[in-house]
Amino acid sequence: MAAVTLTNVLKRFGSYEIIHGANIDIADGEFVVFVGPSGCGKSTLLRMIAGLEDISGGEIAIASKVMNDVEPAERGIAMVFQSYALYPHMSVEQNLSFGLRMTGNPKQDTERRVKRASEILRISELMARRPKQLSGGQRQRVAIGRAIVREPQVFLFDEPLSNLDAELRVQMRVEISRLHKELGTTMIYVTHDQTEAMTLADRIVVLRGGHVEQIGRPLDLYDNPDNQFVAGFVGSPKMNFIKGRVVGRNTRSVTVELVGEEKTRIMQPLAGAVPETGAKVIVGVRPEHFGNGGEGDADLTVGIDVVEHLGGTSFIYARTAHGEDLVIQRDAAKVPDTSEITVSIRKSYLFDENGQRLR
Repeated sequence: MAAVTLTNVLKRFGSYEIIHGANIDIADGEFVVFVGPSGCGKSTLLRMIAGLEDISGGEIAIASKVMNDVEPAERGIAMVFQSYALYPHMSVEQNLSFGLRMTGNPKQDTERRVKRASEILRISELMARRPKQLSGGQRQRVAIGRAIVREPQVFLFDEPLSNLDAELRVQMRVEISRLHKELGTTMIYVTHDQTEAMTLADRIVVLRGGHVEQIGRPLDLYDNPDNQFVAGFVGSPKMNFIKGRVVGRNTRSVTVELVGEEKTRIMQPLAGAVPETGAKVIVGVRPEHFGNGGEGDADLTVGIDVVEHLGGTSFIYARTAHGEDLVIQRDAAKVPDTSEITVSIRKSYLFDENGQRLR
């Protein structure tokens, strides 16, 4: 096992910089997820850790050893790809043992490692099959097993579940989480799916446009986002955003009026700078933070577009009089059979025009 440290890591293609001075410390045995929209640089960052991409500046260290000029095979890492990358003409056993045999690893030790990996992943009965005889989930287990037999210091996962259907993704998330607990090895996992990030990670690194926006534990990012981007990206359904303006202020709080909703005013305590009266702001409300209406002075009446019933929970897709889209979470039994609904804003977040968190 090993800690991984990225210090002011840069990546340029010509004059175009795509990773802008990333600083990330990953503890020994930690499970860290890089998450962000397509094109944010998360896979590039992973490939630089693996040595598959050169870095343009900064340092990458594994187990306190700088790896900038170390070949991928010498870094003590194993990588699991989205495409499985199994040899179609080989059996599962041959796929698992191939890399070790090619490096001259002793036969007895190779057999031990393959047996251990097959038992951990519960694929012992599949050892004689070829990849075409396996399901998607089984192929992914074999791909992970090929990484396990290397007994690496660090596992790297590059969107390994994106080719699986929804049910298998859930199953494999549980398998990967169980694998981390059993092995205790440092794992770095890349995904664009924030649900995977929330359920798997000890800590999440949120990336946008090659910048690290925030690093923290899943619930810390959910409850205390630094900015509007993190607030909107972490959580499903995502946070609602409503335009507002400051209509009152003192040294500790502001009163915000929602645009187009003169009777809907929210008192916000502040930890940072207090915006001036008249300043434009953005109010963030998570779907579960809407009340039933009629409670307090932050009631809001919205038109209902669509209702999704998901067992005991329903999501109401609605819009304000000003045309802003909202998602409201409700117990299925409490969804009204009407074209509009009055809700109260029970908890909210406040951002300035640039998306920085004010509270």
